[in-house]
Amino acid sequence: MFHEALPYDGGATPRSLQTIHPMIATTATGQGHAFVHTELDQARSSGPLRHIIIPPCPELLLRLKAATASAEPDVAEIDRIAAADVAMAAALIRQANSPAYALQQRVHTVGQAMTVLGLGPATQLLTGFLIRGAIPIHSPVLAHFWEHSTRKAVVCEHIGNQLYSLPPGLAHSFGLFCHVGIPVMMQGVRGYASTLTEALARQDRTFTQTENANHRTDHAVVGALVARTWHLPPEVAVAVRLHHDFTCLGDSAFAPVVRQLVAMGLIADHLLTKHENLAESREWVRHGVTCMDHLEVTPDEVDHWVDAIYPLLSTDSGN
Repeated sequence: MFHEALPYDGGATPRSLQTIHPMIATTATGQGHAFVHTELDQARSSGPLRHIIIPPCPELLLRLKAATASAEPDVAEIDRIAAADVAMAAALIRQANSPAYALQQRVHTVGQAMTVLGLGPATQLLTGFLIRGAIPIHSPVLAHFWEHSTRKAVVCEHIGNQLYSLPPGLAHSFGLFCHVGIPVMMQGVRGYASTLTEALARQDRTFTQTENANHRTDHAVVGALVARTWHLPPEVAVAVRLHHDFTCLGDSAFAPVVRQLVAMGLIADHLLTKHENLAESREWVRHGVTCMDHLEVTPDEVDHWVDAIYPLLSTDSGN
């Protein structure tokens, strides 16, 4: 299963943040974000990522973001976007006709499918489809990458729905983009395929440490660059950058929502591990309690979520 191949961190601050993290700890809330964006700028302009190609945000995704940006989404525009690609329209209709919705009569049009799914789930499906198209994967080890990313997004959204202070939509976007840096590095960084194989096999250091040792950067930095280039909410980009750095949970320089997302990400990985009957990651063993404490949830609540996500994952469209 691809979930076994997902990167984990042994607890150390990523190497590229080591020089700035002590400064962050003494600054006011929000300054941590500025340091992260400065780091991304430096990596892009004169650092190890100056030659990497960050795929542009698809035009249809830009239109979708615009159509859903207001309090009253432009449903007609969303219908047009869904119908603009035959495969995307087929995916929408296939999802609406899945057993999860138990329709007595199958739907045959995009409009019907949108009505069955609802605006939110339909928009999420379209977003995932467009991202997959923009960042194709041709590596056997990443064969199930988008399936796992979609499932993580679904689980993050479920956790986010339990946290009343979290703005809607952020959790799903964070889960979907958490590891997007991996396929981008696979396509644009020479030798990364070998690094990926090495990082998955090594037990003496973390995944990101192996990435940094070989390339002076890692998938968290690249993923944050993609999120920022695609104009995702700034909190999502920063959380993607920090999703293996659990020291940020105690650092008030980062906004509460960023720290919530980081903690949520590890809990989501834990739920997926349980769902797929896999061994616990070293990240969860070392930082699971910290993440639960940060979100003020109990182990019993998390165990309940394991059961709650089963029907959700049976309706996701990651395949």
